[in-house]
Amino acid sequence: MAQNLKDLAGRLPAGPRGMGMALKLLLGAGAVAYGVRESVFTVEGGHRAIFFNRIGGVQQDTILAEGLHFRIPWFQYPIIYDIRARPRKISSPTGSKDLQMVNISLRVLSRPNALELPSMYQRLGLDYEERVLPSIVNEVLKSVVAKFNASQLITQRAQVSLLIRRELTERAKDFSLILDDVAITELSFSREYTAAVEAKQVAQQEAQRAQFLVEKAKQEQRQKIVQAEDRHITESYLSHC
Repeated sequence: MAQNLKDLAGRLPAGPRGMGMALKLLLGAGAVAYGVRESVFTVEGGHRAIFFNRIGGVQQDTILAEGLHFRIPWFQYPIIYDIRARPRKISSPTGSKDLQMVNISLRVLSRPNALELPSMYQRLGLDYEERVLPSIVNEVLKSVVAKFNASQLITQRAQVSLLIRRELTERAKDFSLILDDVAITELSFSREYTAAVEAKQVAQQEAQRAQFLVEKAKQEQRQKIVQAEDRHITESYLSHC
């Protein structure tokens, strides 16, 4: 192409007229190159793109997959979403059924629903995670945790986790989010409640130990009675021989 431009420049007339034509050619070539560059864009792996145009806004019927794509410069521009699942840890203090404060943390693995990106952009924009996840996690945690006593949250942790995952997954669908995994990573209580539980465990252990000692004493007493009866029978038998 450079050689062609050089040959073309050689055929242009000399003087101001030739310089003007050369300048026009250079400007035209630059405009064409700029137009081509602005007309092409790439959607990387694990991403999807939608179009926004200056007349109709978001194009609802266009979702672009990975690869090379074309657009109309100035009139259209692409909005690119990362549709790969990403982990996020969210913590929320809430109350149990028996009014104990619970600090609970979730690990949520989420991704946008690629088929609903146009409507998601209109409602939430690109920062959908920050606008949606903390809110719905807090909402679901308060709803689920309030159904269990503090002790049940410990003994029935698997059931609690399953219920949280089920309700959170359904709630996320309202915002075009798909949750691949939801897990409880931390579950703790106030210092007062933790101290009360530990004191109760110590008391139970002491009670069990005391019960064990009582049973042991009873067993020893029964053994002594049996041994005494055996000796009495033996002595009676010998006295009659």
